[in-house]
Amino acid sequence: MKAIIVEDSRLARNELRELLKPHKHINLIAEAQNCEEAISLISEEQPDLVFLDINLPDGNGFDILEKLDLTPQIIFTTAYDEYAIQAFEVNALDYLLKPINPQKLKRALDKTLRETPPTPSSDSINYLDSNNKIFIKDGERCWLIEIGKIRYFENCGNHAQVFFDDSKPFIYKSLAKIEQRLNPEIFFRVNRQQIINLNFIKDIESWINSGLLITMTDGKEIEVARRPATRLREMLSL
Repeated sequence: MKAIIVEDSRLARNELRELLKPHKHINLIAEAQNCEEAISLISEEQPDLVFLDINLPDGNGFDILEKLDLTPQIIFTTAYDEYAIQAFEVNALDYLLKPINPQKLKRALDKTLRETPPTPSSDSINYLDSNNKIFIKDGERCWLIEIGKIRYFENCGNHAQVFFDDSKPFIYKSLAKIEQRLNPEIFFRVNRQQIINLNFIKDIESWINSGLLITMTDGKEIEVARRPATRLREMLSL
């Protein structure tokens, strides 16, 4: 399992490196001292696990998560306990206080063995799989949500609204940029304003001008114009 340490303290990095040595399934591939380094390393190396400090010279650990397209498993390592609730709101595997207790570290690492998702196949490596998680921060609220649980995205100018469970936060990316990362076998651009998850379609009706009217599982009705409707029929046909 590839891992990265994000920590501005050299002593803390050294200590964690030593604590990880008995855990042979952890392959420590890189270390970062600030947010900018961490974002670059995580995006380039695509680690399975990140040991993430919260207070960093140029921001905090939550700032890093917000800027990642694909979020690895996270174990927070910090000297402060006031961020624990926020950390678990983003589904962090664990929250370890410094100095790190070796037994608590072992329990956290045991979770990584149980929760590591399967490696995506080579033909879908450019897309986010259904079990991949993305980090969303809207105001003071944070989520770490599996892509497959998102029902649809809606265009809102230079950003988009994401609909999942009972939540509908905004993310500051265009619908076009989001579409580039989505698996087209699961997510379909039905019109200029919306991308839907095909797994959340409840009903489809014929509509005027050869279009379609889709009802999603939450009751949302979405109009599909003629051209995308033709493609959608082809996708959903035997």
